[in-house]
Amino acid sequence: MGKSGIGSSRNKHWSSRVAVALTGAVVSGTALVGAAQAAPLFPGGPEIPSLPTLPGLPGAPQLPLPEPAPAPANFSAPSLNPGAGEVVGVAQPVIIRFNEAIGDRAAAEKAIKVTTSQPVEGGFYWINDSQVRWKPTEFWPANTEVTVDAGDAHSTFTIGDAFVATADDNTKQITVTRNGEVVKTMPTSMGKVDHETPNGTYIIGDKFRDMYMDSSTYGVPVDSAEGYRTYVEYATRMSYSGIFVHAAPWSVNAQGNTNVSHGCLNVSTEDAKWFYENSKKGDAVVVQNTAGGVLNGSDGLGDWNR
Repeated sequence: MGKSGIGSSRNKHWSSRVAVALTGAVVSGTALVGAAQAAPLFPGGPEIPSLPTLPGLPGAPQLPLPEPAPAPANFSAPSLNPGAGEVVGVAQPVIIRFNEAIGDRAAAEKAIKVTTSQPVEGGFYWINDSQVRWKPTEFWPANTEVTVDAGDAHSTFTIGDAFVATADDNTKQITVTRNGEVVKTMPTSMGKVDHETPNGTYIIGDKFRDMYMDSSTYGVPVDSAEGYRTYVEYATRMSYSGIFVHAAPWSVNAQGNTNVSHGCLNVSTEDAKWFYENSKKGDAVVVQNTAGGVLNGSDGLGDWNR
């Protein structure tokens, strides 16, 4: 009887094992349905089945492919502008200055990576053999984080609010928008006859609380009929050819109706102060409807006119 009891217990355990095995066979059998169509990993090798997608269960997740690393640099660590931590405007290009002349420009471009926090299309353009720039096809989206990796040089900076000033010679007004909303309108006096302010998109550069403007810096002697050396306040550079937004209290009566400057955007002291305090490096100034042609794309702050 004792032996018989032991045998009965074993039969129960065996039956349980059979039940588990059969249950497993159902799942395994489902897997084998897919395996019947699988190819061996190598000739004569075992067939490795893929896991099935069971009803009500998601399939295997699709993992993103890693981005390819930049190619090896054919240059030493260059200087990068904007620098790490800067907040710049929507018109600011990435400026990369090399320590040596670059013979293979294509190889250099492959070694540079521009990464943005939101999708941005753009491209490289060369100023000379030791400087390349990258800018988006259109103005940067506001509040975008940008990382530049160029060999051993790295910079992460931020695009701030979209500050865009439009100077229209038809109305002789400067209209400033921030993120598409008009925040300021100011009368202006632009370049007079034979000194017309060029049309185009300018990039805000240096800012000076005060300075002397000297015509001899662009080849016109101070003592000539069109020469000058004038003290000005709140000067915001918009071209390397000498065009600024600046205070011009002497031309307030002309601002909004007559062009009397040598090319700069003359505004009142109050408006010049506001512009000086609210604009930032890389912001855009668009000049339109003048008789002054177009700002040279190689000006240094005229990249959008290339």
